[in-house]
Parts: sequence; C-alpha cells; structure tokens
Amino acid sequence: MNEQASLGQSRGGKPSLWGLVWTFNQIALASFGGGLSAWSREVIVVEKQWMGEEEFLSASTMCRILPGANQVNLAVFIGAKFRGIPGAIAAVFGLTLIPVLIVLGLAVLYFQFHHMPSLQKVLHGAAAAAVALTLAMAVKTGKKCLHGPVPILLFLATFILNGVLRWPLLFVLAIVGPLSLIWAWPRPGTK
Repeated sequence: MNEQASLGQSRGGKPSLWGLVWTFNQIALASFGGGLSAWSREVIVVEKQWMGEEEFLSASTMCRILPGANQVNLAVFIGAKFRGIPGAIAAVFGLTLIPVLIVLGLAVLYFQFHHMPSLQKVLHGAAAAAVALTLAMAVKTGKKCLHGPVPILLFLATFILNGVLRWPLLFVLAIVGPLSLIWAWPRPGTK
C-alpha cells in the first residue's frame, strides 16, 4: 500500500475522513500567511482532483457570499460532499486545529516583541506574498470563466465597486449578483 492510500487520500476518488483532515491540515499549513484560496484550489483541483475547475469555482463563489469565513465554508462544502456531516466536521477540524495552536503561540510572541522594526518588515513581506498568491489564483480561475465581454465587465464592476470605491460587499453583491444571474440564466434553445 502506498503512502498516499494509507493516508486516505485518493486521487480523484472519495477521500476518507482522515484524508479530509490530513488534506485540509496540509492546505492550512501550506498557506500560512495568506493565499488559502490559492492553496485550496491547487490541492483540491490540481493535486487531489476531487473537483473540477468549474465546480471548485462555483463552490468557492457560493462560500464567499455566504456568512462566515470563506475557507471554513469551503471545507464544510467539500467535507459534506464526500462524507456528509462527519466529513464537514473532519475538514473543518483539519483546516483549523494546528493553525489555531500556531496563531496562539505567535500571538504570545508578537505581544512580547511587536515594537521591533524587523518584525514589522517580516509581516509586510508575508502580506505581499499573500497578495501575490491571491492574484495568481484570480488569474488561473479568470482564464476559465472570464470569456467574453459580459463576464469581464461584471468582474471589473465588482472589483471597482468593492476594491477601489470600497462599497460594502453586500451592497455590491446586491447589484452585481442579479445582473450575473440574468446573464447566466439558461435560455430556450441553448444548452
């Protein structure tokens, strides 16, 4: 039995509960400092092949507009998809346990040394890496779904309203969401 199978991590198949815990723990630890969405996509779609690009993008989008932490919502979605409620619990447990312990430890250190300029520089570097990972994921997923002028205009409208003008996300979604649904709604004679 190979190492991957012993950890309950099938490639493209149904993962075990331990496989969900292990995979989401790897995602959480690999993306420490930011870029959780990018790592989630890389592991779930590319490495494990548990979901296709379009399904991951749809799930990720829904998890972003629902209340709560995006990646916790995504872990619940993926865990429940494969193993129901126990799978959702396993995925969230894997995503959060070790990072929570690490953050608690780092918080203690930060409050002791937050006045040091070198620590501030390290934190700025980590933030830059997180932004780069987020942009990389946006480019990869954008190649899959931004075909044609309407999706590009909807993307730009959302980016400008929320990212540049800093309008509240719920207000932006109330405007762009219905427009997106109208555009994407199946029409008679189309597949």
